[in-house]
Order: sequence, then C-alpha cells, then structure tokens
Amino acid sequence: MAAYILRRLLLLVPTLLGILLLNFVIVQAAPGGPVEQMIAQLEGFDVGATSRISGVNDADAQLNTLEFNEYKGSRALSPELIKLIEKQYGFDRPAPERFLKMVKDYITFDLGQSFYRTIEVTDLIMEKLPVSMSLGLWSTFLVYLISIPLGITKAIKHGTAFDGWSSLIITTGYAIPGFLFAMLLVILFAGGSYWQIFPLRGLTSDNFEQLSWAAQLSDYAWHMILPITALVIGSFATLTLLTRNAFLEEIHHQYTVTARSKGLTEQQVLFRHIFRNAMLLVISGLPAALLSILFTNSLLIEIIFSLDGLGLLGFEAVIQRDYPVVFGTLYVFTLLGLLIKLVGDITYVVIDPRIHFEARTTL
Repeated sequence: MAAYILRRLLLLVPTLLGILLLNFVIVQAAPGGPVEQMIAQLEGFDVGATSRISGVNDADAQLNTLEFNEYKGSRALSPELIKLIEKQYGFDRPAPERFLKMVKDYITFDLGQSFYRTIEVTDLIMEKLPVSMSLGLWSTFLVYLISIPLGITKAIKHGTAFDGWSSLIITTGYAIPGFLFAMLLVILFAGGSYWQIFPLRGLTSDNFEQLSWAAQLSDYAWHMILPITALVIGSFATLTLLTRNAFLEEIHHQYTVTARSKGLTEQQVLFRHIFRNAMLLVISGLPAALLSILFTNSLLIEIIFSLDGLGLLGFEAVIQRDYPVVFGTLYVFTLLGLLIKLVGDITYVVIDPRIHFEARTTL
C-alpha cells in the first residue's frame, strides 16, 4: 500500500502541471484580460482605475497621473502608459516565462496578490474557506445521513408502496436543480413573498460577536438552514439510488442464500454480510462527494444567499479576469481534488481489506 501511495503522489506532479498548463493557455487566450480592462476603464475616464496602477517607484506613480491627465480629453493612452499597465500586471514578459514563474511560486504556495483586492491570494482563500467548508461538510454529512438509511430501506422494501412513493419524491428532487429550490426557499421562508422566518444573507448576524456561545451556535444554524437544505435536496437523490441499487445487487448473490440457509436472521445477513460489500462503493465515494459539494454545487447557492465563499470568489475572479485569484483557486482545487481521489482509493482498503493495490502493475 505504501508503494502505491508513493506512486500516486509522484503522479500528482505531472497531472497538476498538465492541468495548470491547459487552463493557463485557455485563460490567456480569452479576450478581455486585466490589461484590456484597465485600458478600457482609463479611456472611459475611470479616475479610480489610476489608483490601481501602482508602479515600482514614485516616478511610475507620477507617470500615471501625467499620462492620464494628458490624454483625458482625447481618451487615448500613450504607448508608455500601456507598457506601464502591462508591467503592473506582469504582461511585459512572454507567456512561457510567466507560466514558469507561476509554477515556481506555487511550489512554495506563493499564490501572488489579487489584481483588484490588494490582498494575498492565500489570505483571500483562507478568508473565504470557512464559508465553503461549512456548506460542504454539513451538506455532505446530511446527504449521507439521509441517503444511506433511505437507500437501504428501499432495497429491503423493493416493490412495495414505500419504494414507489419514495422513488417519486427522489425523482422530483433529482429533477429540480438545487439553485431553483434555493430560490423557492427564499420566496417562501426568507421574506421573498410569504414568511420572513430565516435570514437571506450572510453566515452570521451583525451582532454575532456580542452573543453568548449558545446564542452564536443558534444564530449560525439559523443562517445555514436554507442554503444547506437547498444543497441536500440537490444531492441526496443520486446517493440514495446508488445505495439502493448496490444493496439490491448484493441481496440476490449466492452468499446471502447460503447465510440464510445457515439459520441467520435477515438482520444478521444484512449487517454481517451484505452491508460491507454494498457500502464499498458508497462510502469510498465520500471524498469525491465532499469535493463536488464544496467547490461545484455551492456556487449558485453562495450567490443566492450572499455567502462569501470560494465558489463566489472564483466566479468573480473569472468575470474580473483576476488571474492570480483564478489560478490560485484553481491550483488549490486541483490539488485537493487529486489528494481526495487518493483518499478515496485508500478508503477501499479500509472498508474491504481484501483489496490490495500493491498487486496492480499500472496506475
């Protein structure tokens, strides 16, 4: 197992480089980069834009003001000012050189500084991470807490009325996108058109710091109910059907017939024999499910409920062409995804010791 883990860790390096290179090429080829946006703002008399062109020294700062004032009437920028803008954003160097520098910095987790927020990308990610972690961990926990017992019950009661009407509910939940259900919750329970029961914005109230620990816990749960409900509704259907099908397949295997013939009760057959084999696929998918909820499904939920997390951060960075934030979050997401995939493979061995990755000759 140790040799397999070592090989997978070594494979992370070229995989990560390949993903970063592909996205670097795609993003660089996209029109409307930060240089173009800054030039458009300056030509449109956006005086605030000049404050973001911070040169290396005072001479550069003076050049900003002089060039802007000189061409304020004609809305034309001199080549010197354009070069200064390119230098400010690092576009005065060739693309291969910029990519190699980025990789070199990323090795030490130096993710650079945001173009528009004047803050280190690492600090920005750490600032937004608690929101996304709250959504991801609680949603994943509730999805598994609901889906596994429900899937097992559906498998045991296959073909009954319970299986029929529960399948109708699951299919409805699967068909409704999570963000659409979130909007429905806002309309019904967050003051949209009916009741003002839950807050619409934020993770905590404005007076959160002045509350007692019990009141803080209650306030936190009060804010999280609607977004977590929307995420759970959009995610539990797939896992429920996966659990049901996995148990149905195992129930009809020969070893269950043999176990029953030995006098074991249905409960003993289920939890001693069927459970471990059926849950292998379900539990091993837990890391991937967490990653999906954490970095994919939560984007629109964060926007709807004004939760300032990683999903919203990445979306805004792409819109603004804030390349350090785009590549920094991409780097973190990719690295976590590869590591979580490795954790998922290790989980197979934890659940079923009969699996040995050492016997595999290829990755």
